[in-house]
Amino acid sequence: MTTLETAVTEYVDVPGARLAYRRIGPVTARPLVLLQHFTGTMDAWDPAVVNGLAKDRQVIVFNNAGVGSSGGTTPDNIEDMASYTERLVEALGFPEVDLLGFSLGGFIAQIMAERKKVAIGKMVVAGSAPMGGEEHLLEVVGSAFANQAADIRLPLFFTPSGTGQAAAEAFVERASARTQDRDPDKGDVVSDPQAKAIIEWCARVDPDHGSLKKLKLPTLIVHGSDDTMFPSDNAYVMFKNMPDATLILYPDSGHGALFQRPETFVAHVRTFLDF
Repeated sequence: MTTLETAVTEYVDVPGARLAYRRIGPVTARPLVLLQHFTGTMDAWDPAVVNGLAKDRQVIVFNNAGVGSSGGTTPDNIEDMASYTERLVEALGFPEVDLLGFSLGGFIAQIMAERKKVAIGKMVVAGSAPMGGEEHLLEVVGSAFANQAADIRLPLFFTPSGTGQAAAEAFVERASARTQDRDPDKGDVVSDPQAKAIIEWCARVDPDHGSLKKLKLPTLIVHGSDDTMFPSDNAYVMFKNMPDATLILYPDSGHGALFQRPETFVAHVRTFLDF
């Protein structure tokens, strides 16, 4: 089976950008489109998560406009990021997809589910926040850089406990397994507009969480108990206001809970999507 580590990078031209993507899993199976975190590329996904999900479905990972090996300019707002994702789905000819959005990707998934420009069956939102939610992006990222961690994802995504840091090191090793055709890190030209988009999204006023109440599709919300970037209160707000949401909180887990507990996360997502 093709894996995240071996999948060929393909490209599709959409208005405004040439988007890079990879397919993992059976091409005839129902597609699951993965939406990545702040500054993350296709190579920032955990192979344990992607390959586990791809056992019985077609998983699509891609770089939004301007990110990694994709062309175009990185948008500074969530709506334009969602538009590029919708164009990708249309260009690949999928009549309906499921979405898995992690962190920033969860914002994009919410916009797509509300706009309904492409058909979405179910949605998984991990380590994310609603419009108007609480975020500590710059504070947490700045602290991580100040502490000069060997890999910034260790303090950002994982808890400081012995279990958390052991999981962090295992994740970094898995995510480094691909040695050929890895995505480039473009630095500030990606991080600056994406940070602006995140901060603006969480600063929006959404009276009575009206945007969440419009999201009637089945949704699985997964969050770490000790997420410092988007505190777990965000997950509870989404759960309480989405009409058909299920919430799972992982103990002793940070922002990257899905990478800290990959086997558990895969089992939960597969059960949710197959039910």
